[in-house]
Amino acid sequence: MKIMIVEDEPKMGDYLKQGLVEAGYVVDLLRDGIDGLHQGLTGDYDLVILDVMLPGMDGWQILQALRRAGKDFPILFLTARDHVDDRVKGLEMGADDYLVKPFAFSELLARVRTLLRRGAKSRGAEVLSAADLELDLIRRRVTRGGSRIELTAKEFALLELLLRRQGEVLPRSLIASQVWDMNFDSDTNVIEVAVRRLRGKIDEDFEVKLIHTVRGMGYVLDPNDGSR
Repeated sequence: MKIMIVEDEPKMGDYLKQGLVEAGYVVDLLRDGIDGLHQGLTGDYDLVILDVMLPGMDGWQILQALRRAGKDFPILFLTARDHVDDRVKGLEMGADDYLVKPFAFSELLARVRTLLRRGAKSRGAEVLSAADLELDLIRRRVTRGGSRIELTAKEFALLELLLRRQGEVLPRSLIASQVWDMNFDSDTNVIEVAVRRLRGKIDEDFEVKLIHTVRGMGYVLDPNDGSR
């Protein structure tokens, strides 16, 4: 799942991004209100974590603009202002939750998981599956044939992308941008190595192979195509 953080305080922003990445999420960090609004309007996110006091445009304005544009992903407000009126204002404007600084990261993570669970249920996408493979987005758990499979955060993100676009051939450039947040460099074999490791965990011990290579094009997850 993909999360956007809009936080101008460098240490706080870096701390939140690192913690959420280590928890298995794909995270974009923006440090300016205007940049945050643009990214929120053009990006595809499952959750936005939004500071109230930001340069360029404050959190209230970003929230209003996102909701006016029809963006319905959950929004969690972060603020140092512990006033009831502020919390009520945020919730009435369309925020889903409100966390006052300072806070324990464990509390933030619990709220993030709760909001993601609500959002996933509303979209009917809490579990992704193909054949006997299941990926639980909320519990960050993968099973095949009922057996638990342990994946790294990047392997989980790669498998999620393949499952979400099941049957579609994904070029290496798209995988690089979506999973590694980088431009594809033909001199690097990071994607090939990651796919090989994922195959070793997902396909090696099973008769039906799910992940296939399409030469010169990329990779596809397709349980119905054993020819590739």
